[in-house]
Amino acid sequence: MVRRVYVEKQPALRLEAQGLLNELRTILGVSALTGLRLVNRYDVENIGAEVFERAKTIVFSEPQVDLLYEDACPVPEGPHSVLAVEALPGQFDQRADSAAQCIQLMAGVDRPLVSYAKVYLLEGTLCAEDMEKIKGYLINPVESREAALE
Repeated sequence: MVRRVYVEKQPALRLEAQGLLNELRTILGVSALTGLRLVNRYDVENIGAEVFERAKTIVFSEPQVDLLYEDACPVPEGPHSVLAVEALPGQFDQRADSAAQCIQLMAGVDRPLVSYAKVYLLEGTLCAEDMEKIKGYLINPVESREAALE
């Protein structure tokens, strides 16, 4: 069974998202982009429900600074686009590997399979050209690709 969790910084701590929003608006000239949120998505296989519950607040998030979602990725109200980026097959994904090692150490279980993707919630009415610019900026085709949202 695959278990999925989404983790996002609390609104006051979204400095990385604010910096990226500024880059996309100034460097790429995507003026239609009105907001940006970053969400870390983790998919985990080969662990029980109890271990997953513990890992949510020990491995995947820091309850003091993060918001954690299980049911679905939180989408903004109004016009928006969603882009998820993951490592290419065969590329080492340090975040996924580190999470798997931490779960193994935390629970004393066999190392689970962990997949990671960064989800970009792009606010504003973006045209296809804007999305292509953003994808070209965020996706390095040597190491990453657009991930499925399902």
